[in-house]
Amino acid sequence: MRVPDAALWAAVGAAVAATLGSPFRVESAAVVGGGGCINEGFRVSGSGQTFFVKRNRANQRAMFEAEAEALRAIRATGTVRVPQPLCTGEHSGQCWLVLEHLDLAPGSEASMALLGERLAALHRATAERFGWDRDNTVGSTLQHNDWSADWSEFWRSRRLGFQFALAARNGYRGKLQRDGESLLDRLDALLFGHAPRPSLLHGDLWGGNAGATAAGEPVVFDPACYYGDREADLAMTELFGGFPPAFYAAYREAWPLDAGYAVRRKLYNLYHVLNHLNLFGEGYLGQAEGLIGQLLGELR
Repeated sequence: MRVPDAALWAAVGAAVAATLGSPFRVESAAVVGGGGCINEGFRVSGSGQTFFVKRNRANQRAMFEAEAEALRAIRATGTVRVPQPLCTGEHSGQCWLVLEHLDLAPGSEASMALLGERLAALHRATAERFGWDRDNTVGSTLQHNDWSADWSEFWRSRRLGFQFALAARNGYRGKLQRDGESLLDRLDALLFGHAPRPSLLHGDLWGGNAGATAAGEPVVFDPACYYGDREADLAMTELFGGFPPAFYAAYREAWPLDAGYAVRRKLYNLYHVLNHLNLFGEGYLGQAEGLIGQLLGELR
């Protein structure tokens, strides 16, 4: 097939060759899914090898560099499999991230149970503080990761506070902001007595960012890593349809959760609902206001 954007693909091929230390030239580039909601995804083949490439505007290169760093961090734990990142680069106004190509399908019950077990193992990789050594993105939204020793302060300022401020700039005021401010003011009470370890999190773990190989090995991708409360990862898996029961049973067997998770799950998912409000619009406003109302109700 004809390779579109020949100069770009020549640059990608040269970068891959330099990374591998062996010849590589892009011979075909087919559009595929898996680039996320904001990137283009391609299956790129040549010289007997195949890779997955994400492509975006050149000003998004830092996003790809942060993603590559997160993938390397997860990979270094030896727990959950991720696509191996090869290189990033840019050419003629576009940037790219080259990854190991994996043929993935939805996970079976057995592979999802294994994912639950391995996610618990990932969460046992810990740090001294909450945060990450660089900012990254969740979707296309900037995610601030400045280090903090206080989880409540981190969630207030780096997560919910930032999203509420962004929502105000996007025109969502009134009840959302009034109740949101009340929630931020009372966050310490909501998290009172909860002292999580700073666990390494995937950070954007929903069903669309997980799959399995033909051999049944679970794989996660598109991370937005930071060190935080492990429950934040678990909460997001329940937000958009949820994972199979075998996943949760295996996770809880490996590392049980306490009863307070039922409330904290709403708090952690509020962050992602607010992010979807800011990314995709008013369809998420009612869900955000509903979660805030439920959380404030826990404090009455």
